[in-house]
Amino acid sequence: MTDPLTEMLRGLRLDGVEYGRCRLAEPWATSFPAQEAARFHFISSGSAWLQTPSGEWLALRPGDAALLPRGDAHVLASEPGIPALPFDRFGRKEVCQGVFDVQCAHACGGTVALTASMRFNIDKLHPLLQLMPEVMLTSDLAKNEPSIPHLLDAMAREVEMDRVGAGGILARLADVLTATLIRTWVEHGCGDTTGWIAAVRNPEVGRVLAAIHLQPERDWSVAALARIMGVSRSGFAERFLRVVGETPARYVARVRMHQARQWLGKGMRVSVVAERLGYDAEASFSRAFKRIIGASPSQFRKKGDGDEAVRDLADLGPMGMAMYPASR
Repeated sequence: MTDPLTEMLRGLRLDGVEYGRCRLAEPWATSFPAQEAARFHFISSGSAWLQTPSGEWLALRPGDAALLPRGDAHVLASEPGIPALPFDRFGRKEVCQGVFDVQCAHACGGTVALTASMRFNIDKLHPLLQLMPEVMLTSDLAKNEPSIPHLLDAMAREVEMDRVGAGGILARLADVLTATLIRTWVEHGCGDTTGWIAAVRNPEVGRVLAAIHLQPERDWSVAALARIMGVSRSGFAERFLRVVGETPARYVARVRMHQARQWLGKGMRVSVVAERLGYDAEASFSRAFKRIIGASPSQFRKKGDGDEAVRDLADLGPMGMAMYPASR
């Protein structure tokens, strides 16, 4: 097995990207509602301020970019305090597939920004995304990763040139950039002593988490996970709890039920999901699913859309999120 971070990032990829190119003259401010897709902003020229989901204002200068991995609500403005117009109120004109010019009032001079919606193949309640910060800034991370500015420059050139195939190239660049941002943040940009980040930095525990995420359908026992770490069952359980912040059984159950939710959201029958996860009876699987997700598999599948079901849980606020807590 390669390093744990590489193995875990194998399960995280972009399924779709849509870009908007904005030309904004001061004063301006626009609000972005919460969404399932991640949000990405890149300041090509000029400057901007980002109001984070928690309310803090962050300055963005030319060449800076911000990734909001869970797509939380936020504001982008020429300076703090300007009344914000919802982003979806602006008109759009397609430049090429997946790239739009955002028609902003008085759009001449000022700031040129690239904003994007990035759809991961996992939803925002997944343990990996839950452990990430609400905002990742490239200005903080580029000091330790010289490839980040080059990737941003390449993305900006693709948008400006309006060439055939720009949408596909941008999607691939965004995939590489996202993985680079996450890797650099894990290695240099956070000081968490528990959770996924600490586990990835810990080679022994990291190997265990990588194995769980690579095979979520496997019914992992404590003994099997202890063998991966190369220690006794009791020693493994104590170390896993100390580093990750929850028991191995709880973490495995959450990852497995996340996989079940993905399958159900794609229309797979409950009985098939239960069989894939190794349950002898559909009823046993349904009880486990409801205990962790907060809704029965049949209720979830009736939505016909996994993202919609996740939104229903998230809309419950702290109660809904408590049904699927972050592994801290």
